[in-house]
Amino acid sequence: MEENFNIHLGKKLRMRRLSLGLTQTKVANAINVTFQQIQKYEKGTNGVSSSRLIQLSNFLKVPITYFFEDFTDYASSDPTSSSNSVDLNYSFLMKTFSKLDENQKNKIFQVLKNTTNLKETG
Repeated sequence: MEENFNIHLGKKLRMRRLSLGLTQTKVANAINVTFQQIQKYEKGTNGVSSSRLIQLSNFLKVPITYFFEDFTDYASSDPTSSSNSVDLNYSFLMKTFSKLDENQKNKIFQVLKNTTNLKETG
């Protein structure tokens, strides 16, 4: 289970880093580690200590719970979770969506409306 969590945390770290447009080097410098260490965190090769997790949380401007959200091994009691579901951070999406202006929201709704008629291939 620990290995699964390291991989999950690594994915969350990478997703947030990329969404902010940060390089591994910038994140590494901010928490005083090498960029290779950030690579290992993102791959799930190395676990992240609690103190490093706090540093990452502060630097990436997310609550520490961000790294635990959608972790399926702990979400098994949640009826909305499924091992086959796409791993999305719904609270992050909701927060981001709520910051958009009405025009931006309408454009997203239009894209979603246009994709409902598409058929899955492959």
